[in-house]
Amino acid sequence: MWYYEKKLQYPVKVRECNPRLAKFLIEQYGGADGELAAALRYLNQRYTIPDKVIGLLNDIGTEEFAHLEMIATMVYKLTKDATPEQIKAAGLGDHYVNHDSALFYSNASGVPFTATYIQAKGDPIADLYEDIAAEEKARATYQWIIDLSDDPDLNDGLKYLREREIVHSLRFREAVEILKEERDKKQFY
Repeated sequence: MWYYEKKLQYPVKVRECNPRLAKFLIEQYGGADGELAAALRYLNQRYTIPDKVIGLLNDIGTEEFAHLEMIATMVYKLTKDATPEQIKAAGLGDHYVNHDSALFYSNASGVPFTATYIQAKGDPIADLYEDIAAEEKARATYQWIIDLSDDPDLNDGLKYLREREIVHSLRFREAVEILKEERDKKQFY
């Protein structure tokens, strides 16, 4: 059962129109290590994971959709008043020609989202290690975007998202340990 509260998980504020920062953030919208890929990966993997940790994948997978909503809001706010000249100067001219100001699942270089980003081996421990790596890559990407940003309001939201990646990584690490214990007791495999 889904329950959708009609507000963002964390407030999104931006100081001013900045299509250049929006271009960077699009990486976390539709890139290989972005929020859509994470949400789909975890919600898919839950079907081949033992019951002891299935809820974790469901919880984190749905939270990733909340993060996707935050990124979409950030991109919207950073571009809503941009002129075509500002869009072009930010390197988003191709995006503008194809989508105007609509969001489109692609990475920061404009490469469209692909299902090949979604890893699932079917081995619970291998999948969880993949998930840990995905969270750490997302954390690093958020940090790099923060490093490029001069907007303290935007950075507040980005820091929140970065910290959630750390929490998710830690939770996946705990799940690996639980499953290793179970495997060692020969309760699965």
